[in-house]
Amino acid sequence: MTDQQVSGSRARTRQAIVDAAIEVLGRNPAASLGDIATAAEVGRTTLHRYFAERSDLLAAVGAEAVARLGRATAQARIGEGTGAAALRRLCQEYFDLGNLLSLMFTEPELCVDPAAGQSDGCDPEFAAMVERGHADGTIDPALPADWLQSLVWSQLYAGWAYLAETGASRHEVLRLILRTVDGAIAVRPA
Repeated sequence: MTDQQVSGSRARTRQAIVDAAIEVLGRNPAASLGDIATAAEVGRTTLHRYFAERSDLLAAVGAEAVARLGRATAQARIGEGTGAAALRRLCQEYFDLGNLLSLMFTEPELCVDPAAGQSDGCDPEFAAMVERGHADGTIDPALPADWLQSLVWSQLYAGWAYLAETGASRHEVLRLILRTVDGAIAVRPA
């Protein structure tokens, strides 16, 4: 076996463990490393070879969360179109993150990007999208960006909780989220 095959195999095993951790911890934040190893289809010894401590695994999960959120934001193209259309696309992309979102809601410190530093307030790209929506008349100007960011996160959380509790289809739950967000951001007559 070549070094490249070994490193490729190691990378796949590491990614399988991180993916399993997101899935398992998204459903149960108190899950054991044994539960994660089982979901990843590796032994506990293998898991510990990659992540000596739970905190090491959680750091890897956090880095994966930041990367996936970044990709979802890029795919939503929030700099294009009306503010409301961009916000709708962002909700759709974030909804597809599933268990990662559930994990983020229960362990928000996992998703702090160390490279970006600790920031208070709203993501600047999100704020620019909302300001564009205020200017183009598609988002109620009485709603500040940080409020809308909280609204989006709360609706996504509500959607995933509803999905888990009721067994509704993903399509139906996404439709409910988008309808709720659309109604919440609509410009009201003065």
